[in-house]
Amino acid sequence: MTDAGHAQRLTELLRTNADSLIGRWVDAVAALLRGRATKTELESDFREFYDVLLPLVGNDGKDTGSPAFGEIRSFLDEYSRARVRAGFTPSETASSIFSLKREVFDLAENEEDPQIFRQLMAFSGLLDALGLLTFEFYAQAREEIIREQSEQLLELTTPVVKIWEGVLAVPLVGTLDSARTQVVMEKLLEALVETGSEHAIIDITGVFAVDTQVAQHLLKTVVAARLMGAECIVSGIRPQIAQTIVALGIEFGDIMTKASLADALRYALRRDGVDVVQREVR
Repeated sequence: MTDAGHAQRLTELLRTNADSLIGRWVDAVAALLRGRATKTELESDFREFYDVLLPLVGNDGKDTGSPAFGEIRSFLDEYSRARVRAGFTPSETASSIFSLKREVFDLAENEEDPQIFRQLMAFSGLLDALGLLTFEFYAQAREEIIREQSEQLLELTTPVVKIWEGVLAVPLVGTLDSARTQVVMEKLLEALVETGSEHAIIDITGVFAVDTQVAQHLLKTVVAARLMGAECIVSGIRPQIAQTIVALGIEFGDIMTKASLADALRYALRRDGVDVVQREVR
């Protein structure tokens, strides 16, 4: 019998025994996952995988980038992404694919044709390649999710607050870097357009440190706001920060700076002609 004949025989064996084979496969993986996925869910996924796998029997998996693997790559990509969202580990995800190998070998152990062993070896290589693909897709999906979560966190930790009619405030806490400053600039400019505000206070009371790079980021944000017709005030410059700025030789030019957010708000309101009563705290 030719290699194609052996592959056909193995395909026939897998198709004829599909129900019992998938059942054992589901049981094995369910035990591995210890109840974290139902057998119904596993069976649905595995039957879909099984259907796109059968046409590839006889392929050793050495060229998973070929068009023949397009459908199964799409399945494994979605499968891996679902596993990432469900909280499974990469090992658990890939092992679900590898687990089919033992079930197929057990199924074929009573086959009398000794040449079918060659196709089983090719099938083993195929599953190994698909398992590694699953691992790669899992890693890509997790990186994308981490990146999305980081962007969402930046959004949450960089609020633009309307504290008075015509006055916005951006209270910054933590560390400023290029990515975060870009978010600050985008959100501030959007808010200026939406509210028509003429004053924007960038409060750095909670910023850990100011270096040349951070200062440049702040200056760019101020310039961008000015282009939108708004005056920017930088507040929260504590004594240590002020000393650092002087030591680094950083020039804020004609940018208005205030020691506290309250001072900056008072300044902005006075610029708008609002009568501000300052109470002395005793």
